[in-house]
Amino acid sequence: MKRLTDNVNSRYVAALNKFYSGKKQRIVAYVESYDDIAFWRLLLEEFEDEERCFQIMLPSRTSLVKGKKSAIRSCLQQCSLGKNMIACVDSDYDYLLQGKTEISTQIIRNPYILHTYAYAIENYKCYAESLHNICVQCTLNDRRVIDFDVFFKLYSQIVYPLFVWSVWFYGAKKHNQYSILDFCKDVNLKTINVKDPNHSLSLLSIRVEKKIAYLKRNYADFIEEVERLSTELKDLGVNEDNTYLFIRGHSMLECIINKVLSPICSSLITEREQEIYKYAIHTEQLNNELSSYRHSQMNLHDAIRKNTHYRDCELYERMRSDVRILLEMKESDALSVLPECGCEQNENGKQL
Repeated sequence: MKRLTDNVNSRYVAALNKFYSGKKQRIVAYVESYDDIAFWRLLLEEFEDEERCFQIMLPSRTSLVKGKKSAIRSCLQQCSLGKNMIACVDSDYDYLLQGKTEISTQIIRNPYILHTYAYAIENYKCYAESLHNICVQCTLNDRRVIDFDVFFKLYSQIVYPLFVWSVWFYGAKKHNQYSILDFCKDVNLKTINVKDPNHSLSLLSIRVEKKIAYLKRNYADFIEEVERLSTELKDLGVNEDNTYLFIRGHSMLECIINKVLSPICSSLITEREQEIYKYAIHTEQLNNELSSYRHSQMNLHDAIRKNTHYRDCELYERMRSDVRILLEMKESDALSVLPECGCEQNENGKQL
């Protein structure tokens, strides 16, 4: 038996908006998980005004199922997406696949599905130009230990050729031969020396070159395909300088960003505490200053989670552009680009 809520779709929300004529137009935005709500709220609130507001919700109120597939399928099963009901999801590799899978087709063709372009929300938290601000919040020390922008450009240049192979394996459905997790292990940073961070990149370069040589030997027949894919990816905005934004988000946070920021923050905290020890006049002042300093710090996990200094990222601007297109688009205009079962239906089950 169908639940009444199974019939909730964009047209239903539009009817409610008309019923409550004195209130703002409400647009329901489904996201993948609790952790995503703040990210999408920050983006969508830029487009709220006296006439329009967004309500961000999880894909199901009756279960704890989360994830992109759940967010999309819960809408598409009823063909419920439209100007008043949208889905907001991580791109993963699906944006890069450009229609090779059903979900990829929905993401790139359905204007009512917003996606991150970067692999996931976590990648925005890793945005290189925002990392110094994270260090300042954790240490209250504004000294720049390394140039994060340069560091992650070098990192991206090293891993890019192997990243292209990873996307090719995924698109060719050869996950059992070289998975996304296998790739993430290969581009992991083992250790970071704050005084010589480039040493870690040198070691990484050696590992990556060995893996690429192995893949070229064992998959020689597909080298031309991989080279063509590299050109296609660059047309999509992936290049040797920004590859880190398209690598699996959780792996970037846990295996790269934390390993880079943790020793840097520890070094900056030690530096600041040594200053307090040096200039304290007596024990009471020393204890008070140390206590105040430590109480004012933010732990690294929270600082990363609350990071919003990524909004000048070029990929984020693409998301803004998609929202503008969505809000300006008429339902009739959407029909020419919507994939099958990607839009609303009327009472006879026909697409509008």
